[in-house]
Amino acid sequence: MIEVKNLSVHYPGNKVEALSNINLTLNKGDFVCVLGRSGAGKSTFIRCVNGLQIPTSGEVCLDGRVCLDPDFVSRAKEEKLRKVRREMGMIFQHFNLIPRLSVLQNVLTGTFGYRSSLKNLVGWFSQEEIQFARKVIAEVGLSEMADRRVENLSGGQKQRVGIARALVQQPRVLLGDEPVASLDPGTSNHIFTLLKEMHERLGLLTIINVHDVDLAKRYATRIIALRNGEMIYDGPPEQFTEEQYHATYGSKSEGSFFGAGI
Repeated sequence: MIEVKNLSVHYPGNKVEALSNINLTLNKGDFVCVLGRSGAGKSTFIRCVNGLQIPTSGEVCLDGRVCLDPDFVSRAKEEKLRKVRREMGMIFQHFNLIPRLSVLQNVLTGTFGYRSSLKNLVGWFSQEEIQFARKVIAEVGLSEMADRRVENLSGGQKQRVGIARALVQQPRVLLGDEPVASLDPGTSNHIFTLLKEMHERLGLLTIINVHDVDLAKRYATRIIALRNGEMIYDGPPEQFTEEQYHATYGSKSEGSFFGAGI
């Protein structure tokens, strides 16, 4: 369980807060889609959850333990932060893979949080680690590409590598920061289908930032909507109506409400 308490983030030089007094509780089994326009605070929220962004005020708690607040950096060593992050697998919009390395080598980097710095530096992996990584690669449908360089893959295949890298951490929380924003609609649906299957099979808490309302209403069990850093909706997808859509994204001239009947 993740508890977010009075979470606010203010970037120097900005007139408005990136996040303003966010309060919510996220539970195992929740498949959460976070909606909002660019600049609404979605990425800042995800970065706060996994410790990449230190809040200006408020705190993030994991299973009742405070793992992030404004005093976290001065209070905790990097080792403690690493232990928090390894429980949270992260999938990025632009993949964040190493192009010249193979699929297997990229996926194995997901184990770094459990290993010594020396082992990570020299790139030595046990047979158990390699076998587990190959198992996860097979689960995302890339077993025949395990030894292929990532630079030779399609966008959808690269994102599957990103998912495998996150899952090899054996996380309890799966985070995605616009993981399908650069993919076509068909590939986006395939990726979300894979994410939902993994989420259900592994019993995860999943939090995904997404622009596509149709995807959110189709796959999420819970939708959170942000506007100008404030949470304006938190509830089931079937109750995210056209009214909430326009409150989130603005006037009707800025788009249409997809999937209102789903």
